[in-house]
Amino acid sequence: MLARGRSLKGGQSACDGETTDLRDGSPERKRSDASWRPIHDGILDAIIRHRLAPGAKLVEEEIAALYGVSRTLVRVALQDLARQGVVLLRRNKGACVACPGPEEAREIFEARALIEPELAARAARRMRPADTQALRASIDAEHHALHLDNPREAVFHSADFHRRIAGIAGHGVLSDIVGELLSRSSLVISLYWRQPQEPCANAAHLQLIEAISGGQPALSARLMREHVEALFDQLDLSPPRAPSNLSVALGIEVAKAQSTDED
Repeated sequence: MLARGRSLKGGQSACDGETTDLRDGSPERKRSDASWRPIHDGILDAIIRHRLAPGAKLVEEEIAALYGVSRTLVRVALQDLARQGVVLLRRNKGACVACPGPEEAREIFEARALIEPELAARAARRMRPADTQALRASIDAEHHALHLDNPREAVFHSADFHRRIAGIAGHGVLSDIVGELLSRSSLVISLYWRQPQEPCANAAHLQLIEAISGGQPALSARLMREHVEALFDQLDLSPPRAPSNLSVALGIEVAKAQSTDED
């Protein structure tokens, strides 16, 4: 079971700090979804579309003013986002967008590699023509975003492709888990993606569509597993090297700088 709403182990995040202990049974959590859901959905959408970067502060007062609601509703929305692993709640420090460390990033993709192949196989047994059209629409939207040089939107539509397959599979629990993993994957990609090409190549998605729409569960599962593993291989989880001194950081040779001072 993946831990949620906790501080990270491997590769400490930029949001380091003591985290609160979430309890889904609190009175605030029993409020109607209609009251805090727009806040939750708005913040989540900004995170998965990379408009809110990992480590970004989420100030309750500011969010409450933007939505014209009480801080109580904002707090409920942030608690639910923390439960999903995309927000960290730090005692006496407030909330921020989660910053997955290398170990958590690895665990997220390992979980995806275990679950998504099963959902792809199930989708192959349930695929309808309308589902095929919906998957192709996601690919077209991703391609259009790349054509407009909008990689953030392309990443969103790439994840949407995976979400749609999970929905087609018809397994509510696994679909919900994958949805949360995909949201957390967007943070991982924002932090560790080092490849020049788009995160999900259209070729891999097209192969998946052909296998799933063709009613081939075993092939669909294999292609999905290979696809998720390939995505993980394109991450650079090594910590960035810190420059040894200011001259290295600025790319200025010391001798050249001294010569300029003497002139």
